Amino acid sequence: MAAHQEKKPSGERKQKNTQNDTQTPQVQWGRAWEVDWFSLASILFLLMFAPLIVYYFIMSCDQYQCSLIDPLIDLLTGNKHLSDIWNKTPTLTYRAAGIYTLWVAFQVFLYVFVPDFCHKFLPGYVGGVQEGAVTPAGVVNKYEINGLQAWIITHALWFANAYYFHWFSPTIIFDNWIPLLWCANVLGYAVSTFAMIKSYFFPTNAKDCKFTGNFFYDYMMGIEFNPRIGKWFDFKLFFNGRPGIVAWTLINLSYAAKQQELYGQVTNSMILVNVLQGIYVLDFFWNEAWYLKTIDICHDHFGWYLGWGDCVWLPYLYTLQGLYLVYHPVQLCTSNAIGILMLGLIGYYVFRMTNHQKDLFRRTNGNCKIWGKKPEYIECSYMSVDGTKYYSKLMTSGFWGWARHFNYTGDLMGSLAYCMACGFEHILPYFYIVYMTILLTHRCIRDEHRCFSKYGKDWKRYTAAVPYRLIPGIF
Repeated sequence: MAAHQEKKPSGERKQKNTQNDTQTPQVQWGRAWEVDWFSLASILFLLMFAPLIVYYFIMSCDQYQCSLIDPLIDLLTGNKHLSDIWNKTPTLTYRAAGIYTLWVAFQVFLYVFVPDFCHKFLPGYVGGVQEGAVTPAGVVNKYEINGLQAWIITHALWFANAYYFHWFSPTIIFDNWIPLLWCANVLGYAVSTFAMIKSYFFPTNAKDCKFTGNFFYDYMMGIEFNPRIGKWFDFKLFFNGRPGIVAWTLINLSYAAKQQELYGQVTNSMILVNVLQGIYVLDFFWNEAWYLKTIDICHDHFGWYLGWGDCVWLPYLYTLQGLYLVYHPVQLCTSNAIGILMLGLIGYYVFRMTNHQKDLFRRTNGNCKIWGKKPEYIECSYMSVDGTKYYSKLMTSGFWGWARHFNYTGDLMGSLAYCMACGFEHILPYFYIVYMTILLTHRCIRDEHRCFSKYGKDWKRYTAAVPYRLIPGIF
């Protein structure tokens, strides 16, 4: 449910397996083959309560001025019943359904039918047709990388409407926020269900499917590795990046427009949230080709976790800071604003440079300089299901020598800056840093378990060389 990812190990090369290698485990990718009781309980909890959590946060803003405690007090004291809260909740409307349908259709059009042209005139940008990482079955998929182009076109039309055409109000997203929530849920459940049905009857690659026999686990975590329709529509790449992340900055702009409409000004805290989160979104699309080598694309199967998560969880809970500032505008003093801006920018620098070091290391196969000297690394091997042996190099210098997931550390610094821009009167805008801390810590543990399964004793050598996960000397 997150756009925050870790890069795959770099410097991969392959070699056909020999007779002596047949004892090497071949199933080190992706999610589990078998489901233990704890995993099943976690899956059932998320399937039942994740949609309610999103509703609770949005309802709290709409009916309780962003208080997370007052709804519970009302219910526990009997001042209100669940039916009272539900009856005050805006319902699905034809207007919202039309807006959402046009939005998704437009993003599909930009994704499938408009080849990238940005790479032809933007120095350093990698777009157009690119290859992804090898799948468990040994397949290398091709992708049309045009997310930056889609973002630019979408936002150019948004600003053209706001300042020239006036087809719709810039506050349209905020004004229809809860009805749009129902539309996003419909799409999230529809695409997740379709992906599961597709995996049984017409999978894109049957060898890249995983069946545990547990319906709930398979539905949530996905069966197909890379479900596709036609040559170019890849479910994982589309739903991870579009429509949710393209919408992220539009949602924040709509919040800013609503603040201007209500109070006659846009506060510096709202500007900070728009700028810092906008930098993150632009970074994502500028490095979309790099994203093909991240955990989401290289390991996760496509199910409810990604389908519903990217349609609902991401756009609704990652934008809570802007939503909060509509109800509680905060004007920061200059020193606080500068401090928060610096925290966000330093966090972004750490996040970007950490990933840049890994990418440079991968592209040059270690023949580069990190902090002025040749990088140190540990060479590992693993095997795909077709018996092909691959080699990877895991860097142990630069930021990657400080901690095994130091890019996450930068991510958390940026996340904290988003929250601090909202002041300290309510806990709601701080959900994001709490969630990201739990998510990224869990992802560290999950990814390292997967890497241990994949690399075995080579992974133990790596963790001995880089003993800390996130914070050097502490964790």
